[in-house]
Amino acid sequence: MRDASKFTILHLSDVHATAGELLYGQVDGLARLTEVGEYVVAAGVTPEAVVVTGDLVQRGHWAAYAKVDAALRRLGEMVGAPVFTVLGNHDADEPARALTGHHDGHYRVVTVGPIRLVLLDSRTGALEAEQLDWLSATVAEPFGMGTVVALHHSPAPSPLPTLSKIGLRDPQLLAQALHGSDTRLILAGHYHHPMTSLFAGLPVSVGPSLAYHQVMNAGPAAVSGHDLAMFSLVQLTADQVSSAPVSLQAAHPLFSTPVSALSSTPTR
Repeated sequence: MRDASKFTILHLSDVHATAGELLYGQVDGLARLTEVGEYVVAAGVTPEAVVVTGDLVQRGHWAAYAKVDAALRRLGEMVGAPVFTVLGNHDADEPARALTGHHDGHYRVVTVGPIRLVLLDSRTGALEAEQLDWLSATVAEPFGMGTVVALHHSPAPSPLPTLSKIGLRDPQLLAQALHGSDTRLILAGHYHHPMTSLFAGLPVSVGPSLAYHQVMNAGPAAVSGHDLAMFSLVQLTADQVSSAPVSLQAAHPLFSTPVSALSSTPTR
């Protein structure tokens, strides 16, 4: 049963789906979308929305968009929530118009219950003036429990030296556009590792990737990935915002305790 006092977002990012051969010979982005749905249903999570922050397909695999769109529709049906997508640097303008919600353009605003979702297009690594003007006008008036902004490139840099300069260009322009608004949270992706940050006083939750996870100790001169598929669960209440990364490749549990017994069970 859904709790009306909480708004839960299933945050996915960097699917890198392919047409034909699997990514790096073993990563099936489409199958992982289904695995996320199975995981969420089994866990009893009931999100109000699913947000996917870019790199829906691997660069050049434009034929995969139709299958991605179908897989996202199935995911939405599985978890009982609408699905919204933004584009990343691996995505392409015209081919991506095959995606639900992208026929007329790649940035828009939607409302889901008490939350306003602003979906931005940072394919180029930046937000152009026209989009920023639209954003300022869109968030000029408050809405419900507030606004969640989603884009691919994080306005806050990664702490990894190899990734620290590949976030959103000119992030201060985004800060200016959102200044004084009711924005509660910024969702992003691109780094292939989870991260939380404050940007211009706003919480930023960078979702991990469904395709692969950064090898965090690969060194300052290399970018390396290992086969770890992850997503995030994000929750908003009237006065709180929380985000938790979840791995699809869960290890064997050390113990299992009924929820009813947790209040009286010592910390393990």
